[in-house]
Formats: sequence, C-alpha cells, structure tokens
Amino acid sequence: MGKIDEVKEILNTLRIAMSIAFGMLVMLVGSLVKRFDAGVLDALFWSGIIFAICIIIVIALLIFQIAQKTKEIKDL
Repeated sequence: MGKIDEVKEILNTLRIAMSIAFGMLVMLVGSLVKRFDAGVLDALFWSGIIFAICIIIVIALLIFQIAQKTKEIKDL
C-alpha cells in the first residue's frame, strides 16, 4: 500500500470517529436537557456535563488531526 493510501485510510477512520463522537454528544446533550427540564440536577447530571466537555475536546482534537492528514495528502 502506498503512502497516500495509508494516509487516506487514516483520514477516513478519523472522520468516522468524529461522526461517532458527534452522535454521542447529541444523544448526551439531549438527555442532559431532558434531566434539566425535569429539574433533576444530581451527580449524574453534572458528570454528564463533564463528559460532554470531554467529548467536545476529543472532537476538537479529531478535527485537528483531520486537518493535519489533509495537509499531508496535499504534500504527497
């Protein structure tokens, strides 16, 4: 497998991971909004907020990696 094919495969994997992370974030935020509307602000709610922030950080890192791999393909 050539170098460009390897980079493209990594890029596709990163895009799939980003899609999964966005899906998880949407489901989590929906659940948090439902708990907030019900007035249930317990430890599970706050741990969900922390987990949502972690997912956002992971998405930002994935976007950074995707940008790097896209530039790498341009250079090949």
